[in-house]
Amino acid sequence: MSVRELVVLGTASQVPTRHRNHNGYLLRWDGEGLLFDPGEGTQRQMLYAGVAAHDIDRICVTHFHGDHSLGLAGVLQRINLDRVPHPVTAHYPASGAHFFDRLRHATAYRETVPLRTEPVPDAEQAVLYEGAAYALTAYRLSHPVEAYGYRLAEPDGRRMLPDRLRAHGITGPDVGRLRRDGSLRGVTLEEVSAPRPGQRFAFVMDTRLCDGVYALAEGCDMLVIESTFLDEDTALAEEYGHLTAGQAGRVAAESGVRHLVLTHFSQRYPDPAAFAAQARAAGFDGELTTARDLDRVPLPKRRV
Repeated sequence: MSVRELVVLGTASQVPTRHRNHNGYLLRWDGEGLLFDPGEGTQRQMLYAGVAAHDIDRICVTHFHGDHSLGLAGVLQRINLDRVPHPVTAHYPASGAHFFDRLRHATAYRETVPLRTEPVPDAEQAVLYEGAAYALTAYRLSHPVEAYGYRLAEPDGRRMLPDRLRAHGITGPDVGRLRRDGSLRGVTLEEVSAPRPGQRFAFVMDTRLCDGVYALAEGCDMLVIESTFLDEDTALAEEYGHLTAGQAGRVAAESGVRHLVLTHFSQRYPDPAAFAAQARAAGFDGELTTARDLDRVPLPKRRV
């Protein structure tokens, strides 16, 4: 069965708290799993969330601060311990390759699973993968260390219209033939279908406002974005290379985002409801989730 959902493994910034683990997010995209920013404790959070090492096909690291990457050692060793039957691909800033290698080989273990390392090159934008199910693109962000966000885009397609198919007497296996070949017995695909926009997902972590943030968010069905600070601490956010909840809400509103997921919260704020309130005050009126550890957030239904 096709499943597209975000499994939240951790939502804390810098240090874990009693209620929030370090970062970690698994995107289930039909039969694939993309693990973003596995911070310390991710392997244990996977157990609580019902996520297995077998669910991971790609690992995407935005940057090499500890709260976004210290869990790599455990996750990679678990992938090998469980003898995951498929290759796993890892993406991360190329400038941090030495950090990745140190975490990969932090202790002795037996490597049993092919690990493909495909670093993000030093560029404003880089297409990392293109396939039938989606394309994965990285965009540069603005943080004290090199950082990238990730955008997953499904190719646009077409939605079959049952009433028009019936009118032309096209049923059963002929529907598949028409979709594949583009025409059947003089009937074109355009006559019996309508455009179906592909779904879009973006993952934006530690960054100031910059062009990359807007490029990642544009037209997204789901935007997962850091909101480390509240708006009254905008100066601190700028100094340390982060966003406020209001800035995240404004980006989502201006970019046509359908479902906004706020995360990466500073421990200085006791009330997480304040993040959602400020995102709303900034003009975002779509679906909004203030992420909690172990949340499961489904992608919105397709645009019609």
